Amino acid sequence: MEVKADEIAAILQRQLQDYQADVDVAEVGTVLSVGDGIARIYGIEKCMAGELLQFPNDVYGMALNLEEDQIGAVLMGDSRDVEEGDEVRSTGRVMEIPVGKGMAGRIVDPLGRPVDGKGPIEADDHYPLERIAPGVIDRQPVSIPLQTGIKAIDSMIPIGRGQRELIIGDRQTGKTAVAVDTIINQKGGDVICVYVAIGQKRSTVAQVVQKLEDYGALEHTIVVSATASEPAPLQFIAPYAGCAMAEYFMYNGQHALVIYDDLSKQAASYREVSLLLRRPPGREAYPGDVFYLHSRLLERAAYLSEANGGGSLTALPVIETQAGDVSAYIPTNVISITDGQIYLEADLFNSGVRPAVNVGISVSRVGGNAQTNAMRKNCGTLRLDLAQYRSLAAFAQLGSDLDKVTRAQLSRGERMVELLKQPQYEPVDVVNQVLSLIAGGSGLLDTLNTEFVLPFEVELHRYFQEEAQDVCEEIASKGKISDELREKIDAGMKVVSDRFLAENPSAAAEA
Repeated sequence: MEVKADEIAAILQRQLQDYQADVDVAEVGTVLSVGDGIARIYGIEKCMAGELLQFPNDVYGMALNLEEDQIGAVLMGDSRDVEEGDEVRSTGRVMEIPVGKGMAGRIVDPLGRPVDGKGPIEADDHYPLERIAPGVIDRQPVSIPLQTGIKAIDSMIPIGRGQRELIIGDRQTGKTAVAVDTIINQKGGDVICVYVAIGQKRSTVAQVVQKLEDYGALEHTIVVSATASEPAPLQFIAPYAGCAMAEYFMYNGQHALVIYDDLSKQAASYREVSLLLRRPPGREAYPGDVFYLHSRLLERAAYLSEANGGGSLTALPVIETQAGDVSAYIPTNVISITDGQIYLEADLFNSGVRPAVNVGISVSRVGGNAQTNAMRKNCGTLRLDLAQYRSLAAFAQLGSDLDKVTRAQLSRGERMVELLKQPQYEPVDVVNQVLSLIAGGSGLLDTLNTEFVLPFEVELHRYFQEEAQDVCEEIASKGKISDELREKIDAGMKVVSDRFLAENPSAAAEA
């Protein structure tokens, strides 16, 4: 049989035309050493800073150190699953996490994976962990209040949407309580909350979640859990993950509140990672960029201009101090980045003043801009009066021979301190707060013994909610108090005072 060359050529040509090459192109490196959650990798020449790297056994890592001959990466899983000589693949994308409306009401880890046993989460998008903060032109001034429901904070240290307000104090002074009450107070509103738990015990996180569920606040909250048992890299990225989840709502024209509880533990985990990566240590063994660690996170809080959708992201970072030392390294760093701080004092907490807000060194740099007119007008001098009361009270302990004016000032201050006390998980709406402050500022409480101040306040709120609803509706809708409305409020308060003293004759203070 004769073989024809042109037939063979035609067959080969047909086969070559139909040939499809499935080539898997990927940058691959090799693990040089692994241990303590750190992997050193040779290869992957085009690796980016913060790039997601894929290791065997479904372990992922993030490239942090880009050195001349190798890469230092932190592992987001168990380092025992990775061995020397393993193959590492580049993903070609920076570290990113799933975000979306489906996250609300769920508990996730810092990689966006659900840990609440309620099944998978449908993500609307993926956002990078690190994002450049909006510029000055893209923002608008903070002007809308974010009500915490805590009388002492909303009246004296107001927080506005888009602000960064630090909650600082020793351990067990009620920092998490302030954060949780603020989340509960957003129930039924338009603010989505993200609570980031960093380095806490699992039992503590479970208690917070339970409280949020009990008070119906979990449905508008995302809980990002990086507990003390998680590897240091996960604790380090947790705040950035929470911020990215909150940014999704901000960039879609909604309002978000993110709480980082707490950044002291994040700084400690970053110090651990940096020392393992052999970065040079600085003050207190923290790396030199520990300030940038927090500034690039907190600068992402913003109130966007209308041209950018008008969304907002409010940040409430928490910092734990040691023996009240606010001049330590990490506390001073974060104080200088934020727009004010709420300082919770252990001595006040132990003496029964809760929330234990020290009005002397607590401040909001946004101030009255983030308050309604009604609130601003009725609490203008409250901070100053309380600060004067504290110094007078300390002075009065030295002697009993006080003039009438000083005694009156001490009496008023004592009742205002009592009025600002508030049980946990019981946020007060802004209308009732205004009514309480009017009662305190007008001297109505001066006629009562101190222990009857809070029972009187309950009666005052009940009267206006049930018998003078038109007053409450006008304060809520207009946000300011006209002369005519003030007359109605004063008349109502006189009725409540007369009734209360008639029912409780022992409540009347001695003249």
